[in-house]
Amino acid sequence: MPPAGLEALESGYLADRIATLGSDRFLGRAPGTAGEDSTVLFLEREFQALGLEPGNPDGSFVQAVPLVGITPDPSSALTFRRGSQSRRLAFKNDVVAWTKHVTDRVAVDKSDVVFVGYGVEAPEFEWDDFKGLDASGKTLVMLVNDPPLADSTQFGGRAMTYYGRWTYKYEQGQRHKAAAVLIVHETEPAGYPFAVVQGKTGEQFDLVTPDKNLTRSPIEGWITLDEAKALFAMAGQDFDAAKAQAATRDFAPIPLGVTASMSIANRLRTVDSRNVVARLQGSDPALKDEVVVYTAHWDHFGIGDPVDGDSIYNGALDNASGTAGLLALAKAFKATNPAPKRSILFLAVTAEEQGLLGSQYYGVAPLYPLAKTLASINLDGLNLAGRTKDVTVIGLGASELDDLIRRAAELQERAIRPDPEPEKGYYYRSDHFNFAKNGVPALYAEGGIEVVGKPADFGIKAREHYVAHDYHKPSDEVKPDWDYAGAVDDLRLMFMVGWWVANGASYPEWRPGNEFKAIRDRQLGRN
Repeated sequence: MPPAGLEALESGYLADRIATLGSDRFLGRAPGTAGEDSTVLFLEREFQALGLEPGNPDGSFVQAVPLVGITPDPSSALTFRRGSQSRRLAFKNDVVAWTKHVTDRVAVDKSDVVFVGYGVEAPEFEWDDFKGLDASGKTLVMLVNDPPLADSTQFGGRAMTYYGRWTYKYEQGQRHKAAAVLIVHETEPAGYPFAVVQGKTGEQFDLVTPDKNLTRSPIEGWITLDEAKALFAMAGQDFDAAKAQAATRDFAPIPLGVTASMSIANRLRTVDSRNVVARLQGSDPALKDEVVVYTAHWDHFGIGDPVDGDSIYNGALDNASGTAGLLALAKAFKATNPAPKRSILFLAVTAEEQGLLGSQYYGVAPLYPLAKTLASINLDGLNLAGRTKDVTVIGLGASELDDLIRRAAELQERAIRPDPEPEKGYYYRSDHFNFAKNGVPALYAEGGIEVVGKPADFGIKAREHYVAHDYHKPSDEVKPDWDYAGAVDDLRLMFMVGWWVANGASYPEWRPGNEFKAIRDRQLGRN
């Protein structure tokens, strides 16, 4: 392990880059804004100053990512009707909805509303919430997360599977040709308060697809728990009883005898956003075309609704910290002599906050073949609570990368622990996932929760406070009490893992039984 690389990782450099990227100067780093222009230029200059080469084979530091920005008219409202009864849900307060159709207007008129439980079809668990339902043209109401089963061998036990993610729910609407999909928001199973959902009432982005996204359900969105209960009451049903039934295999769709109507007008614009990519060429001529990828998303929410007079959503922790960590790792690898045998790619992606779009685009249009990409190592929100006795590995048990980070942690006299909040589905909520689902073994680790010199619950309380008070809010700014020592420890772990992979005799493997192993096997021509 080259000491020069580890020593290059220090708190001063990291703190300075977090403070810069998290400042008002970058206007919240929203894609398609002047904040993007400033951010991309800053990152290009930083990579150049470190002596890295452009990561795009075309000779540039950027990969163009074609996006469409869609802004819904806030005067929209959702109306439920049953006979002479009607209930109007106000946009933002009661319902947050949008369309990803690249069109000026969409409308759902008198669409029959059906409760489909968790909206899950999982043959491997003998689970089917649709039971042959013809959902074409209907409005589907779904619960967030997985069915909460006592049997931990079903779904992920306490840990969320992809079936629990809101993205899966909307994909189900698309598969079943539904007119609309409305997810019932509940803070605990969602993992965040409704205020986070309300942040999606402004411009949203998506990748531009050849069909202009017209195969997706016309309307996707969330409704509050109170409005869901009122909807079921209008239908003569009890929400809590229906929810309990949805946690069983016997559940069958419940037509509510209610219709839904909603019209959404859109303001559209196309945006060529950018991933920023730099490369350190490997020192072994026979292996330099193989790569290890480090990722972090540079984007946040830009300028939005003011909170306590502040309208700039700086995203200092999420994810100026991870982007600064990416720069710090680039600095560390550049300090090694000789360089690792294989090349290292530093990929700062756009539009993570819009649904992992920058990494999704890289996954379908990679600059380097995925079959020659050994691993993805992701940085999203560094630990700024202080040094920890442990390190949290999201999705622990997925691949042989776990063995490497455990080895690195042992050198720091730290323990590896699984995600303490697996029910929140963090494995599916950051950019490594778009490498994983394309077969590349992916590692996503966060700071631990056992903070040195602090009470046992200090780490968890710090996480909970951040989610409740700063996550996706203008208050996510640099704090005077941040302790950068823990982040430096974690970056050194990530450095060691990448160094070992880049110099290893073989490719890291997915564990047997992992859902992505078959994809990797096909990618490498094993079957």
